[in-house]
Formats: sequence, structure tokens, C-alpha cells
Amino acid sequence: MLKDCQLDHIAIAVKNIEEKVKIYRDLGIHFEDRREIVPEQKVKTAFATIEEHAHLELLEPTSDQSPIAQYIAKKGEGIHHLCFKVTDIKAKSAELKAKGYTLIYENPVKGANNKLINFIHPKSTGGVLIELSEELG
Repeated sequence: MLKDCQLDHIAIAVKNIEEKVKIYRDLGIHFEDRREIVPEQKVKTAFATIEEHAHLELLEPTSDQSPIAQYIAKKGEGIHHLCFKVTDIKAKSAELKAKGYTLIYENPVKGANNKLINFIHPKSTGGVLIELSEELG
């Protein structure tokens, strides 16, 4: 197993979290009852643990100006990004920039579940939006 980078979650953009939770519940996947609003991202989240390190995240826009609302308008509901947990997001961001990757944010920002996050632009990764996250103390 990788020590400094592991899959944290797969995020799915949805119009309505509660409608989609029912689909996954029917498959036997249990989502936490807690929903988190992340004002900086204009999104509501729901998480389900798949295994010790991997989760599903449903993302519902809370505003028409939300990046998730814009994504759904352009591409429809579906897989939005892969997230990998790193031990030091600032160092990993600097390392990736030095290797020529384009990051969405100049500096990591606050995300859901008490984490710092940044994204690698899909133009740098062959079309896949990749999120990096680091748990805050």
C-alpha cells in the first residue's frame, strides 16, 4: 500500500442527494445520516464508507453558481472526481506544480470532513479531475 497517497473517495455529482442515497441503499451501501454544507464550494455532501480507506461522496449543488451545478449542466450527473489522501498537501501541491501539473487553487482550501483540498486540472491528467486532501488536526 502507498504510504503517502491512498484513495480517499470517488465523488459523484447529483441533483438530489436523498434520491441517490436510496439507490445505493438498495445496493447495500450505507450513507451516514449527516449531511455537510461546504459554503466555499457551494455544495452539500453525503459520505458512505466502502472499506477502511475508500468512500463514496455524493455532491449536490447548493447554488446555481456551484462548480457542481455547472458540471451537471454541462455533463449531467455522474462521477465527478477521484480523491487521494496525502500526508502533506502543501508539499504534494508544490511537487506536482514543479512537475508541470496545473492545480485549480494556488493554495489548498477547506473542504468537507475537516480537510484541506486542492484539485489537479483534468487537462493535466488525461481528462480526470483529481482531488488531493489532507486531514486537518
